[in-house]
Amino acid sequence: MLDASVEGEAITVQRTDWKVVRVAEPNWANKTIWTGDNLPIMRGMNSASVDLIYLDPPFNSKANYAAPIGSEAAGAEFKDTWTLQDVDIAWLDLIEAKHPRLNKVIHAAMSKSDKSYLIYMAVRLLEMHRILKSTGSIYLHCDPTMSHYLKLLMDAVFGKKSFQSEITWQRTSSHNDRVFGNVRDTILFYGTVAVDLPDNRLPLDPEYVRKHYRHEDSRGKWRSHDLTGARTSSGESGQPWRGFDPASYGGRHWSIPKIGEYAKYIDEVLAPGYLKIEGIHARLDFLDEHELIHWQKKQGSFPCIKRYLLPDQGRKPTNLFTDIPPLSKSAQENTGYPTQKPLALLERLIKASSENDDVVFDPFCGCATTLVAADRHKRNWIGIDISPVAMRLVEKRIKDDQGMFQDIQSRVDIPERTDLGDIPNYNCVENKKFLFGEQEGICNGCQEYFQYRHLEVDHIIARSQGGGDHLGNLQLLCTSCNRIKGHRGQEYLLAKLAT
Repeated sequence: MLDASVEGEAITVQRTDWKVVRVAEPNWANKTIWTGDNLPIMRGMNSASVDLIYLDPPFNSKANYAAPIGSEAAGAEFKDTWTLQDVDIAWLDLIEAKHPRLNKVIHAAMSKSDKSYLIYMAVRLLEMHRILKSTGSIYLHCDPTMSHYLKLLMDAVFGKKSFQSEITWQRTSSHNDRVFGNVRDTILFYGTVAVDLPDNRLPLDPEYVRKHYRHEDSRGKWRSHDLTGARTSSGESGQPWRGFDPASYGGRHWSIPKIGEYAKYIDEVLAPGYLKIEGIHARLDFLDEHELIHWQKKQGSFPCIKRYLLPDQGRKPTNLFTDIPPLSKSAQENTGYPTQKPLALLERLIKASSENDDVVFDPFCGCATTLVAADRHKRNWIGIDISPVAMRLVEKRIKDDQGMFQDIQSRVDIPERTDLGDIPNYNCVENKKFLFGEQEGICNGCQEYFQYRHLEVDHIIARSQGGGDHLGNLQLLCTSCNRIKGHRGQEYLLAKLAT
């Protein structure tokens, strides 16, 4: 372990066997739900402190949603209609100054509503990028309304190289009201490669089993599989065995199971001690002694290995999810919350991209499906939602799911970051001198030149909105601009100056 300072943040750099990982201790308790706007709350969260983020934000669907009266989620409502009055236009100036790639995406929007929505999402995705560990993953759930723009936003924030997959979830059956009706949602996956776990696999298609596993004996169904691999070899794997020369078989070599699930199954079930055998030919003899070599009747045919159908053998999920149905009105887990997603969907993503005790974060947690799924699989979790209904729902759902009451924290305050190290008072002389050199005496509001004594140190993002005292959040303003801005954010000042 070693300490480092990155962009003014005190963090820990942990060396693993494959990469350097930026890590920060969480500045919140496990099982915490905040009620409020997620932007200022995320600004108060420590950098590189979350392992997995799933978000199901508004889709800009031009619709308003409310849970039915009498349902568990009664009282939960939100609007998904956007205008530029919803977001200060001045955010564009701030994004343009520090994130030109994001700015290009936003300006490519075809309508004011789309632009408003993208500004709203962009500033939040920037915070998610900051708090996500370098080994972490993020899944953004959306629909075709804005998925094309959101993909560009994600590329700009997380980097195209971090893109892993665009998952399609068939959330409903076909509609009869229109041709080519939309029956899917999109989940954009960025970050670390998903892990293949046996309990996250899908059942094999019975037709596939019938077609490929045509043989059967007392040990179960099996198929005949090639015992050779591409290219010749000068070692033992390239030498003849029992009169069969792999080099003459299209220039190949002996290739028998050495790692993976089937090798382990042979060693533990079919031929105990198999993996302790050294030497390719010795292993081939051992396989034959245990009747795991398929000697084909056709003269001249090469021997093959019997690959048995493993217990609970499944197929890896692709990026097309057709096996998870939407929630029916009668489903036990249905809370009545508009846009609720099934637990099975979140469980698949959480199992693929996190481990026990990892931190799972949902900044739009709604009816808390992500948090319930994370709790079920022994992950730490936190969530934020604008509606107080989320807190009530997560307590009830986790208790119903696991039959116990857990110590869930409810907060409405903005957490105070603890990963910035020892930083001086924001308006100290050192900060003012540095900023004066950086801004070359120009007020960051009216853009006029002032002498050193007529400039004042102030915050870009207000403290009340999660802004800290580190240099990256400080600027120099002239006295007049600082009075106009007051305790509000820089976007307020810029909007005022533009009128």
